[in-house]
Amino acid sequence: MKVRPTGIAGVLVVETAPSVDQRGAFARWFCEEELGTVMEHRRIVQVNYSRTSRVGALRGFHYQHAPHAEMKLIRCIKGRVFDVAVDLRQGSTTFLRWHPEELTAANCRMLVIPEGCAHGFQAMEADSDLLYLHTAAYAPDAEGGVRFDDFRIGVAWPIPVVDVSERDSSFPVLDGGFRGLSV
Repeated sequence: MKVRPTGIAGVLVVETAPSVDQRGAFARWFCEEELGTVMEHRRIVQVNYSRTSRVGALRGFHYQHAPHAEMKLIRCIKGRVFDVAVDLRQGSTTFLRWHPEELTAANCRMLVIPEGCAHGFQAMEADSDLLYLHTAAYAPDAEGGVRFDDFRIGVAWPIPVVDVSERDSSFPVLDGGFRGLSV
């Protein structure tokens, strides 16, 4: 596993080189020892899965408030997605900046999104499946979100957005008074 930094502190890309032979391929998707510097004191407490059926469909932007803030490690296990991390951390030098990463089953990349950053993605292929590893359990009362089309963030989605859930559409845009999340 090779850990590559991005322009946002703590948002990382983990590249995995699969072993390929005549039978197919094998890849290690998570190794506590190899990812020790990424995980630090954290541990994986929940694993989730999503399927997004329509090309152009969008999920996000989601996060959890402290004390339930979570790090997410995300892999695409089928299809292709345009995955985005947004820095919402109070006092961060990259506050409101976003980092995109194309995740596919073939490229074996994993996006690491730390506490205080929001996550969203757009399906670039039908029936795109994601696997999420979380360092905190889902806490409905700690759930937060920001609209996918918030002008202060300004994500340039690669294709027209065709489907967004009612919940995600109802997330607020950030007002001028938003100073960030405490983590």
